[in-house]
Amino acid sequence: MRGRGLRGVGLGLLIACFALTLGPGPGAVQPVGGGARVEIREGDPPLVALTFDDGPRSTTTGRLLEGLALREVPATFFLVGERIAGNEELIREMASQGHQIGVHTFDHVRVTELSRREFDLQVSKTRALLTDILGLGDYWLRPPYGIVDNSVEQWADGPLILWSVDPEDWKDKHTDRIVAAVTGQVKDGDIILMHDIYYTSVDAALRIVDELLGRGYCFVTVEQLMALRGVQPEKGALYTALVPGDI
Repeated sequence: MRGRGLRGVGLGLLIACFALTLGPGPGAVQPVGGGARVEIREGDPPLVALTFDDGPRSTTTGRLLEGLALREVPATFFLVGERIAGNEELIREMASQGHQIGVHTFDHVRVTELSRREFDLQVSKTRALLTDILGLGDYWLRPPYGIVDNSVEQWADGPLILWSVDPEDWKDKHTDRIVAAVTGQVKDGDIILMHDIYYTSVDAALRIVDELLGRGYCFVTVEQLMALRGVQPEKGALYTALVPGDI
């Protein structure tokens, strides 16, 4: 993730979204992950991070990437290690388009039920696969089901990324309901949870993007959201949303 945050398809959109937020002066746009401090003022564009779990899946994830590229919108993908083999080119495309990539364990297991050795295998093996494909990076962890305990917080070796908006898109796979569930409650600083392995979720995600862009929202990766809100990610810390008044 280092060095990729502000590159790719989302750069032009980010510059437009944050021209007022970042203010004038040289060096205002900093590489994401560098601890940029940004003053949030009334009237700045609302930010939202769209995130996807359980992929990659060649058909659905590929179609999603095409739709996001057309809209110049970055997202964050938490990948399952066992799905990586055979999808290496898709993951390279994901990174080249400026999306953030993280880890969702190797087998999509409850990390609170693992020993330290099992945890390290689930997380480190997936990070190693991503490193082989993309090079060195932080590859933050989203624990499956959002379940953590003190041990997981100590072992994570990075921030733990949860969410604040969950339309449960896996439950009934009803596109209209998913769209309404997100657009009816989303607010500035939210992290939206979706899954890129369902066709209905891809359809819903692109409709959500169109709706929120029309409302003036700016889409960012989780890493970009932290940097633009002046939050330095901490190992073992849980992040669900970055609402201006709560930071």
